[in-house]
Amino acid sequence: MTHSFHPSLLRDYDVRGTVGRTLGEGDAFALGRSFGTVILRDGGSKVAVGYDGRLSSPMLETPLVAGLVATGITVSRIGLGPTPMLYHAEATGEVDGAIQVTGSHNPRDDNGFKLVKGHAPFFGADLARLGVMAAAGDWESGQGRVRQAPAMDAYVARLLAGFDGPACHIGWDAGNGAAGPVVDQLVQRLPGEHHLLFTDIDGNFPNHHPDPSQDANLADLRALVLAKSLDFGVAFDGDGDRIGVIDGLGRTIAGDELIGLFAQDVLLNRPGATIVADVKTSQAVFDRIIELGGKADMAKTGHSHIKSRMKQIDAALGGEMTGHLFFADDYYGFDDGLYAAIRLIRAVGTLGRSVIAMRDAMPQRTNTPEFRFPVAEDRKFAVIGEIQARLRAQNADVNAIDGVRVRTADGWWLLRASNTEAALVARAEADDPPGLTRLLAQIDSQLRESGIKRS
Repeated sequence: MTHSFHPSLLRDYDVRGTVGRTLGEGDAFALGRSFGTVILRDGGSKVAVGYDGRLSSPMLETPLVAGLVATGITVSRIGLGPTPMLYHAEATGEVDGAIQVTGSHNPRDDNGFKLVKGHAPFFGADLARLGVMAAAGDWESGQGRVRQAPAMDAYVARLLAGFDGPACHIGWDAGNGAAGPVVDQLVQRLPGEHHLLFTDIDGNFPNHHPDPSQDANLADLRALVLAKSLDFGVAFDGDGDRIGVIDGLGRTIAGDELIGLFAQDVLLNRPGATIVADVKTSQAVFDRIIELGGKADMAKTGHSHIKSRMKQIDAALGGEMTGHLFFADDYYGFDDGLYAAIRLIRAVGTLGRSVIAMRDAMPQRTNTPEFRFPVAEDRKFAVIGEIQARLRAQNADVNAIDGVRVRTADGWWLLRASNTEAALVARAEADDPPGLTRLLAQIDSQLRESGIKRS
């Protein structure tokens, strides 16, 4: 018995596809067989499995578990919940690996898997190896078993462990995603005043798409914060590993700004600590980390890359522009939007300032949002390669850790290939609007030379 995954399914830092087109039950079963084989051959025998609130997630979780069991794995089935609940179960339970069925923030018909092995992300070449094993039918066989292992109560207890934050007035928007039931439990135990939006899980996402990095998806939360005169509001993506924040004036605090905001909190207790941020992050954030006495480190975009880099250099905090935040000072180092919300409340007390004041303390630059524009899957990386070659020939100041991040007298611009979509990603930041216009012109010029138009 063998299995061939769609070429686009096994991506750089997780597994994602469109259900019924590039992803189905056979893929879930084969993934379970391959990952279970890796675990067994490395001396393990136990894997935790969870799933998010997408309509297709239960359909994929069942064959995934069956594939693991057919390999001889004991499966701890933690059930429906956010991805960080699965990460917590893996970090604290007696298991050798974990898989969450989740489409994260992707469109509603998409789904996929996030994998962990030995308290570390399982990605890149490791994921590619699963495809090779499946194509060869290189699987162990055995008779595993399944045990039910509800994990929500223990996860909520850990989120609140040692909580010493003030009583704040907060809006919470779960976006009908998997974080909803956890939010319901948290607000019953937290001091202050809490107003909830869309905490019922609904894979149709009837109110707005659960991606807090897109400002349009924060409209309901912004309206709530302003109508109720709240201190701030928090929103989560579909699987709860990312956060969006609205301050008391209704302003969005971008994901990379949150890194700079939390840097002050972390560096109070960890002076000189290293903080990791992805290549899309504002230069103002890297400068802020250094100004606060920390060490700034730039890494490839992607939750798996950030977590891996943090472990390599023993970083205390990490983050991405998209709202993934990774605390390793007194937490486990995985991305957890719900824990980030708790840390924000605590930071209000620790720093003695409102979220409005925290945002005001962040240096402001003239920058763009993240632009995404479609480029064929088999073309996107080639385009970046062409641009890298031209920039090298021009002796440009280029950081090529993930695409091209180019520094000029005006600021910097970035082009990289998305690892989750058939798209290129662009961003630019300058000291003033005319400089930003010049940077965008450089991006467009490079794209034109490769036959691409930014749209």
